[in-house]
Amino acid sequence: MARLGFGSNPPIGTQPVSLESDWLELLGQLLGARGIHARCVLSMPAPAPAVPERVLDHTISLQNAVYDLARVSSAWTRYFVLLFRYTAFSDEERDGMVLLGLNTANGAVLDETAAQSLLNAAASEEYHQRVLPPDTELPLPWTDERLNNWIRRALPERIDLHLAPFVNGLQRRLDRDLARVYGYYNELRREHLVWLQKKNDQARERLQLEAIDREYRAKIEDLRQKYRVRVEVRLSQAIDLIMPVQRFDLIIKRRKARRQLRLDWNPLLRKLDIPPCEYTFTLEAARVVCDERLHLVSPAAHGPCANCQKAYCRACRPRKCPKCDHATG
Repeated sequence: MARLGFGSNPPIGTQPVSLESDWLELLGQLLGARGIHARCVLSMPAPAPAVPERVLDHTISLQNAVYDLARVSSAWTRYFVLLFRYTAFSDEERDGMVLLGLNTANGAVLDETAAQSLLNAAASEEYHQRVLPPDTELPLPWTDERLNNWIRRALPERIDLHLAPFVNGLQRRLDRDLARVYGYYNELRREHLVWLQKKNDQARERLQLEAIDREYRAKIEDLRQKYRVRVEVRLSQAIDLIMPVQRFDLIIKRRKARRQLRLDWNPLLRKLDIPPCEYTFTLEAARVVCDERLHLVSPAAHGPCANCQKAYCRACRPRKCPKCDHATG
């Protein structure tokens, strides 16, 4: 009855299906919840890197601690890859897709390029196998509460990156309109001042200037409402991806304290996990180790309090500053 074409260059003679077309909505209604969750086991050679220390030197950036490599061993891990669709509403509308990737063994996050590579491997038949090898140990699945908390912290940064060009364009137009409105009402106010000074009627002068100021503030609020961005996000697909890795066991040292950390080297991506920020799950690589519980966090998550300027770990104190009780931003 019809041939549908997907992607940026659909075949000739097909009806193109894009994020803006009605076809996705119709197909979504047809499929319902089928296909949203999937599980895939990948089997591939997973040799250890020739020089593990070099891999660590290029991956780990601890600003106030050191580490020792205890061992490198073969292991299996579980990645959780989530595909979200977002729609931004403002003066214009913008749709897009964003990928979140997570290694459930240690909470390490994947950038979108790495997550897309894993999805491509899952879609290919090259590495597929239906069952796990006997006696394979896997990380325990995350609880819904833990996973939702990770999504709430990790997703906004990724969506902000996607929407940055769109938001920057809105900001330029808002600045232009604000300047135009300011110029108009500033000139109107100046003309009224000159005219009213000639009339020498201070009461009427004050009332008219107040009316101009009210109208100006109303116009400013109208512009802010016009360019305000509202974003809706919904899950499109979640894939539980199981595959072999090389596991690096590290000992993190901060003063006299010690902590074990496990990072996985992925043979498909040929890269080592970046130690996760245990508060923001940011993609930035620099980490600070806190003194209280040796949390690994980004420098921003160990920054000074906005009120008292005392630096503290947001993973230890996610709600308020331990010194002045100021709410965590």
